[in-house]
Amino acid sequence: MTQTTCPTPSEIRAYRAANPKMRERDIAAQLGVSEAALVAAECGLTAVRIDGDANRFLTRAAELGEVMALSRNESAVHEKIGVFENITPGKHAAIVLGENIDLRIFPGAWAHGFAVTKTDGDDVRRSLQFFDRQGTAVHKVHLRPASDLDAYQSIVDAFRLDDQSQEFVAEAAVGSISEGESTSVDIAVLRDEWSKMTDTHQFHGLLRKLKLGRRQALQSIGEDFAWKLQPEAVEEMMRESAKVELPIMCFVGNHGIIQIHSGAIANIQTMGPWLNVMDPTFHLHLRSDHLAEIWAVRKPTADGHVTSLEALDAKGEMVIQFFGKRKEGFAERPEWRAIMENLARLDITEAA
Repeated sequence: MTQTTCPTPSEIRAYRAANPKMRERDIAAQLGVSEAALVAAECGLTAVRIDGDANRFLTRAAELGEVMALSRNESAVHEKIGVFENITPGKHAAIVLGENIDLRIFPGAWAHGFAVTKTDGDDVRRSLQFFDRQGTAVHKVHLRPASDLDAYQSIVDAFRLDDQSQEFVAEAAVGSISEGESTSVDIAVLRDEWSKMTDTHQFHGLLRKLKLGRRQALQSIGEDFAWKLQPEAVEEMMRESAKVELPIMCFVGNHGIIQIHSGAIANIQTMGPWLNVMDPTFHLHLRSDHLAEIWAVRKPTADGHVTSLEALDAKGEMVIQFFGKRKEGFAERPEWRAIMENLARLDITEAA
């Protein structure tokens, strides 16, 4: 039962102890608290408050060696096993361009950090967990058997805060403009700006310039640039890509990070509403029942148009995005384009 009053740290710990198999995100929802509040309740026991600054963490991240990097939103969990390498810190945006761990980080959203140690029999699991000001998880780094434990402890000791309280006070969220608040779309201007793109990264600037939400732009641009797909399109695309060992790019993020997988996928499994990829260095867990709209999107570039699969939730927010893997200066792979263009379209009358 969802709590009507904010539980104390001891009540949080008692609830967690009584529900050892429940996911932390689900426990937080049941108790009506943030996920960070669950972790903070363990300070002095299994958790240590540490500096949550993203750039400070990035200066030490490579020392950990092999880790599992986890980024998620409400509907998708993206896990990559590898090392932090080719790191470029930045005030507004930081980049990690490792062979396996590929991140775009927005440090302004990172606010709180914790080092967490969980023991289950002889199994000890260590992680560094970072949250925003509201207590929502932004990024987690889980140690692996090959991780450097001395480096981990050195980071925890250096980043440890004087404040080790078990209480977590969330800041109020800053309101954002909803997708539906723009009154009208000048389709001629939208199509003109869209057709002039020479790089997919220009798309966000186009939306800002025209004061449009992504969903509004996709719904307005016309079917030569964007068309709706059937609900099973994500799984169909994954299986077709796996069948021909086609390298793809999979983007999952939140307001503090985008995590990217580049490469082929192989082991695709479904479990209830979850669509999963369970490969050696890449795990994906996607709530397919959360996907309200799935789009095939065609964007012009200097190398010819590229095609993405973009899945939105009921609020019109991006859950997950896919491209065919390609290098700048090269055209889109014909195999990827063929897969995307052959996915079943959603008839406009079906969507109405």
